[in-house]
Amino acid sequence: MCEANAYYKNGDDLELIMEAVDTVEPRDGELRLENIFGDQKFLKARILALALGERKVILEPLTP
Repeated sequence: MCEANAYYKNGDDLELIMEAVDTVEPRDGELRLENIFGDQKFLKARILALALGERKVILEPLTP
């Protein structure tokens, strides 16, 4: 399996947003995350880093 966990970066800390993410897709100015269970989240965020060896997708929330 190649799924990763998605996190928001808050300073030096990482806040878990979703586990077992297997799809990250840009959609209408947002990111759509979907995990292996079919759960979805739509986030106003940008990707800061992909650490696939560590199974991490690191995101930064976008401020309006």
